[in-house]
Amino acid sequence: MVTINDIAKLAGVAKSTVSRYLNGGSVSRRTKETLDRIIKETEYVPNTFAQSLKVKQSNLIGIIIPRLNSYATNEILQSVDRCLREKSYQLLIVNTDQDVEREVENLYALSRQKVAGIILLATDVTRAHKEAMEKIGIPVLLLGQRSDATYAIVHEEEEAGAAMGRHALRLGHKKILYLGVTEKDESVGVLRKKGVMDVLKNAEGIDVQEEEVDFNFDITFRFLKEYLKDRVETYILCATDNIALAAYKASITLGRKVPEDVSISGFGGYSITDLVTPSITTVRYAYKEMGRIAAENLLRLLQGEEIPKKIALSGEFLPKESTKAL
Repeated sequence: MVTINDIAKLAGVAKSTVSRYLNGGSVSRRTKETLDRIIKETEYVPNTFAQSLKVKQSNLIGIIIPRLNSYATNEILQSVDRCLREKSYQLLIVNTDQDVEREVENLYALSRQKVAGIILLATDVTRAHKEAMEKIGIPVLLLGQRSDATYAIVHEEEEAGAAMGRHALRLGHKKILYLGVTEKDESVGVLRKKGVMDVLKNAEGIDVQEEEVDFNFDITFRFLKEYLKDRVETYILCATDNIALAAYKASITLGRKVPEDVSISGFGGYSITDLVTPSITTVRYAYKEMGRIAAENLLRLLQGEEIPKKIALSGEFLPKESTKAL
């Protein structure tokens, strides 16, 4: 295990200089840059960190988010911030732009800033994530992804996927296009898709085609403008509302009417699905409830209380105008 003495030797400075820096004291810019680099490379976390929290717990809570332009993230953030402010805690927000390595780096970075605990909206949970959560020695609560390494709050993805699959079958569609995302994202890319496919592939006479697209609306819209030109499916089942909106815009750009020519649905329950005409069939997820439970449970952990290892929240299926029976 790397010690403060090791850091001092690698940086070529006195142990007292490293200690002063770690405790927020003043050091030169060059020394700061050197120490930042070495601490990052060695993944050093002070041995006394957990003990210092017991003596005087920080009122800072860190939250690591995958991207800023996300409806789900913003809903969760608002709920977490409101709950923490009521308890006199401050929220420190770090964005990673869906970069898995930055997620791991920020676990260490937030621990060095002496946050009391961390809420992590992970893109993926890798071995490096698990090692970081073990090393930093402070509570980490995971949102949206499942892991046996820490506490987690998730959505019932398979349940939601199955509801949407049954909806497409009830409407009599036989040719269905599923627009999914990378399977590196276990919740959306694997579990949500599994819920859909378990229903559709067990039904008789159903032709299901799959295509992987991007979470980003603009990227997916540019792709679908070309991809959908020769498609014959009557139902486009999308892994997220952003993808559904891209499919909707691409379809009408190509001269197809929704839902007369093609039905479209998504997942998420974004408010914009009610602002377009026709409104888009979706599954509304409990983002605000997730944020509230996350904040409350993290504070319970900090008080030494027991909380459930995993909590799963059900979504609400919302059939709207963008899907219709053949």
